[in-house]
Amino acid sequence: MNITAGMVKELREKTGAGMMDCKKALSATEGDMDKAVEFLREKGLAAAEKKAGRIAAEGIVDTHVSEDGKVASIVEVNSETDFVAKNDKFKDYVAAVANQAAKTNASNMDDFLAEPWALDTSLTVKEQLASMISIIGENMNIRRFEKIVSENGFVTSYIHGGGRIGILVELETSVCNDVTKEAAKNVAMQIAAMSPQYVSAEDVPDEFINHEREILLAQIKNDPSNSKKPENILEKMLEGRLKKQLKEICLLDQVYVKDGDFTVGKYIESVSKEVGSPVAVKRFVRFETGEGLEKKEENFAEEVAKQMGN
Repeated sequence: MNITAGMVKELREKTGAGMMDCKKALSATEGDMDKAVEFLREKGLAAAEKKAGRIAAEGIVDTHVSEDGKVASIVEVNSETDFVAKNDKFKDYVAAVANQAAKTNASNMDDFLAEPWALDTSLTVKEQLASMISIIGENMNIRRFEKIVSENGFVTSYIHGGGRIGILVELETSVCNDVTKEAAKNVAMQIAAMSPQYVSAEDVPDEFINHEREILLAQIKNDPSNSKKPENILEKMLEGRLKKQLKEICLLDQVYVKDGDFTVGKYIESVSKEVGSPVAVKRFVRFETGEGLEKKEENFAEEVAKQMGN
């Protein structure tokens, strides 16, 4: 397998490991990027791979929440350039897509694209997208959407960085007042800042925990300073590291960013006491524009020469 400079660069960006270490990892795994990431982690040469890899595509995330807070949607629409992503026509279109997603019964993107466009039922969502591409003059893509219907509480949305990050968070509670609304907004801001993957440790799949346990154990055993430590000590080290990692990815166990004396879970408990009724975070959705997408890189001089040639 020929290991290219581009492959080494990509692995380095994903893991933060040194260039020679990345080349060695790719050679050892015959160019398999995912296995190379694990190879580096096991050697203690890389942090855990970020949830979605490098952020590179343009576009924005937007949300729509019904007036009663019971139905909400979040969408990501991509564009080729940042210039178009800041265009008001593009922003208005993405807002309309979010509105459409709040009303849809579609469970996948194909069904969503095939349904009638709410603002002009003579067109499908896909046909309206094609129309917008011709108007704006740049390729666009409705990448993903998600819809939440709350039965025993309400949903709040939060947009950060002009649409770079979007959050939906559902609180399960019988109280919908200024206190619980502020709590929901605070939790949404926490999610935007700290990127949790699960609400609580109970939500983490066994498969994920077992996989991380293997990686962490390999890290510990590959550290020469641990070579003479007995198995029971290594096991305690493993459990300690696993517990620390779970605290970082589980929302309720994270340190609350607005008050470091609290975890998010303790903050929610304090809100419950304040309103005199149970309040719980039921679920959340976090979209970050371009997660996992690679933007095509072009040499500017070559691009100009190409245009002049045409």
